[in-house]
Amino acid sequence: MNDALCFLPATELAQRIRRKELSARELMQASLAQIERFNPGLNAIVSLYAEQAMAQARAADEKQARGEALGILHGLPVAHKDLFLTRGMRTTFGSPIYKDFVPDQNLLIVDRLQAAGAISVGKTNTPEFGAGSQTFNAVFGKTRNPYDTSKTCGGSSGGSAVALAAGMVPLADGSDMGGSLRCPANFCNVVGLRTSPGRVPVWPAKTAWSTLGVEGPMARTVADCALMLGAISGWDARSPIAIAEPGSALLRPLAREFKGVRIAWSADLGGLPLDVRVADVLAAQRATFATLGCEVEDATPDLSDANEIFMTLRAWQFELAYGDLLDRHRDQLKDTVVWNIKAGRKLSGPDIGAAERKRTALFTRMHEFMQRHEFLILPVNQVPPFDVEQPYVSEINGVKMDSYIDWMKSCYYITVTGHPAISVPCGFTAEGLPVGVQIVGRYQDDFGVLQLAYAFEQATGLWKRRPALAAGS
Repeated sequence: MNDALCFLPATELAQRIRRKELSARELMQASLAQIERFNPGLNAIVSLYAEQAMAQARAADEKQARGEALGILHGLPVAHKDLFLTRGMRTTFGSPIYKDFVPDQNLLIVDRLQAAGAISVGKTNTPEFGAGSQTFNAVFGKTRNPYDTSKTCGGSSGGSAVALAAGMVPLADGSDMGGSLRCPANFCNVVGLRTSPGRVPVWPAKTAWSTLGVEGPMARTVADCALMLGAISGWDARSPIAIAEPGSALLRPLAREFKGVRIAWSADLGGLPLDVRVADVLAAQRATFATLGCEVEDATPDLSDANEIFMTLRAWQFELAYGDLLDRHRDQLKDTVVWNIKAGRKLSGPDIGAAERKRTALFTRMHEFMQRHEFLILPVNQVPPFDVEQPYVSEINGVKMDSYIDWMKSCYYITVTGHPAISVPCGFTAEGLPVGVQIVGRYQDDFGVLQLAYAFEQATGLWKRRPALAAGS
């Protein structure tokens, strides 16, 4: 019974708790039992606070018994990415430099989750400073894919995706610069939403004006993602790019009629190398969008200069955020982080200026493209989950990758457009490895993205397929 409980959608769990059919303590006990059962072999949750979580679950039940107002996530266990400051919980950023660091404050997203009634159980694994889409680090080691433990779960929000896929928690948070919410969701058959910059305000932040990295929700279903987004989004005066629309606006019904809606289908985003196994899974689901009533057309936006823009701005961000660590702790940083910081230090003012000019032109082209098509459909990743011992993909279909993140172009090309994008389960390879589909919406239309993702999810039901390790649960 506990096992079955752990795989129920967060929306249903929340309703059961409100109706007093389920207590927060019962749900937390089931969640902790699932963590004890599966986490040792998967390494998703790297810092667990079981006693604290149980105490908060008891307090949640007592609050409900007193008839006090309840938040929309009341009693739901949640796990936080180990990049996120979490008061009283070890927060390492996946780095030996911070292996014993315990912050005395929360990141705003953590504050909002807790204010909505969610109960923090611990921290989820991430690559060092979120650098790379393969979750491993020198502090906690590697996180394994629950659908095949010899494979990677992706990253950098890999621990969050695995915790969801294995039924350890119903909700988890993450961040996304080059695909870190979308990639692990894709590799683990869960849902990850790259929110519009400012949709989920980031505070505290070293680069508060930046729109490259965002924070957002991960869950097993689209409705769960929307529920969580309703709790974490909304204006905050400390974030200069915060979107004013309240989170409550995202809690409307997701069902929508899609007859006649024009969708652009881009099988490889204009010529990116794509593993045939991924291509086949996506091609098999193209008809699903047509069944929903959409007018599906082959079309790809002009994303010229996207690679240069991303690599320049990412390097600049790394130097801004971690340059001082290179000076003080060079021997404790992994080589790819060092490489990214050094790349940032080589940039000139004109280099950054050129990237910003080109990004503006790219945004204009993308905006015009999205006026003709309400949604863009494309692969999330160009490859399926690969060997967990392999640090990153170095070649796709004979095409050599120039860096440790080049294989993520199908994600980070979308990042630089500034448009919201989601990864939703799309199918499985012949080996049983998950493949997601990426749905991109119009500028700041996060809700529209959730609506199409929800319709696709309802039509396919692919989210229901559990990992082999929990298939008999």
